[in-house]
Amino acid sequence: MSGTPYEAGIFKVKLVLQRDFPASPPKGFFTTKIFHPNVASNGEICVNTLKKDWKSDLGIKHILLTIKCLLIVPNPESALNEEAGKLLLEEYDDYSRRAKMMTDIHAKSSQPDSAALDVSDSSLCGKKRGLSDKTIEKKKKDKKRALKRL
Repeated sequence: MSGTPYEAGIFKVKLVLQRDFPASPPKGFFTTKIFHPNVASNGEICVNTLKKDWKSDLGIKHILLTIKCLLIVPNPESALNEEAGKLLLEEYDDYSRRAKMMTDIHAKSSQPDSAALDVSDSSLCGKKRGLSDKTIEKKKKDKKRALKRL
């Protein structure tokens, strides 16, 4: 996510699916500490897609994409972390420094977990940087297998 304080961060996300999923939305949590207006201190993610805008035809891929977009464009008006929301609106440079510091401390890893949400690529639809077509195909197959297990 070039140009954001979360650039090059590797963030772990946990989705809790209810028994009646997909009729009801999952609950989303960052398990990696993050300074963000829409993420509570316990990691709970506040985004309309997981609340009032939920539709049963939305899948896991859409949810993860929405969370990734939230890192690019935070919504301070629905802040769970009031301090981050206020800083974002009033002192963006201070907000950015603090969010980058938290990313540097908590979201950097020399050996990323395969279940982590990698937000280092600012392209939402393109190939991840540095991955071959064969590697991308393998990752897609692994993802499909994992989703079938759900």
